[in-house]
Amino acid sequence: MIPTIVIRNAAIVDGTADRPADPVDVLLADGFVAEVGERVKAPAGAHIFDAKRRIVLPGLIDCHVHVVAAEGNLAANAELPNTLAALYAANTMRGMLSRGFTTVRDLGGADQALVDAVERGLIEGPRLVICGKALSPTGGHTDYRDRHDRRPVDYYPDQLGALGRICDGEADVRRAAREELKAGARFIKVMASGGVSSPTDPIDALAFSLPELQAAVQEAAHQHTYVAAHLYTDEAISRALEAGVRSIEHGNLITPATAKRVRKAGAVVVPTNITYAVLAREGAEHGIPAASLEKIGFVLSAGLTALETLREAGVTMGYGSDLLGGMHEHQAQEFELRGRVLPAHEVIRAATLDAARVLQMEGRVGIIAPGAFADVVVVDGDPLKDLSILSDITRIRTIIKGGRVVKDS
Repeated sequence: MIPTIVIRNAAIVDGTADRPADPVDVLLADGFVAEVGERVKAPAGAHIFDAKRRIVLPGLIDCHVHVVAAEGNLAANAELPNTLAALYAANTMRGMLSRGFTTVRDLGGADQALVDAVERGLIEGPRLVICGKALSPTGGHTDYRDRHDRRPVDYYPDQLGALGRICDGEADVRRAAREELKAGARFIKVMASGGVSSPTDPIDALAFSLPELQAAVQEAAHQHTYVAAHLYTDEAISRALEAGVRSIEHGNLITPATAKRVRKAGAVVVPTNITYAVLAREGAEHGIPAASLEKIGFVLSAGLTALETLREAGVTMGYGSDLLGGMHEHQAQEFELRGRVLPAHEVIRAATLDAARVLQMEGRVGIIAPGAFADVVVVDGDPLKDLSILSDITRIRTIIKGGRVVKDS
């Protein structure tokens, strides 16, 4: 049974202002926020929690994760037995929830069974929003075969540890998108340019033809949803916008003119700078192949500049980490990284209100207001003054997800 909880004296920080709101009371009932205001009346039998003017945030949202990425070497990860991959994913999700992330959007790999396992309480983890397998052409970002490997990988859709699947041609893209949507995908992910963790695609390479991208967008639209695309360069981003892609993932090499096009199109961007910083520092010890490590510098230095470019253009940015294997522990350090060039409240908003917009879950997550899921994080200290508080697990005092207390220290 979900408890009824009243949080007294909560100083809410949700990214809408550069200072905490005046303390209020918050009533959580039946897994949702029921009331927010001064001197909220506690129902009979309610648990009373005095926040003592501590900062209370909505449950945090990470808009770009791979919960099945147990290893840095994604080719090896794709070959993991499904049971082992599921157990690794459970451990990864438990860690994410312990950092205050109560909702995450998976950009390739996770399936409906993992969603169900979380919802049924079999796995302690964040709420999962999935795309199923990401779609990639032969030689694209989820084709992990080296240049001498011609083995077919048509079994990837059945491998939980595989982040993506290969499809070539408009008809094949349509079939793959339909299969993922039928299997529970809430949106479609396409690999529309080269990437770091795959062996044969340069960062600035284009992937998929325009008709192929349009086919994916059309199939998503038929199910009233959208396409997210892995992209770095202006050329790749411009093509994706022409095809109707809504969510730009990464975007490190974007220029001001293209950022304005993104804004005009009503698209959103999810930068993931922490993954490049950590890959450069720790990638080799986590099994990242040398060919992939050589690509990192191309996007690492441009990432912070891209944040400023996107902000100046007025583009909505979601919080993303995109970490692999043992590097997931650095998930919350994206806050500090963004804080080098962006105001703290805007950095937080990327993991609350703006993240909810990315997920098309406005009013349900990323906010403490009546009707929203009862997702709450209480911290020691003011992250508006020190964003490192959000990456220090010892400063996270209380975590509530869907009205259930996950942590209370």
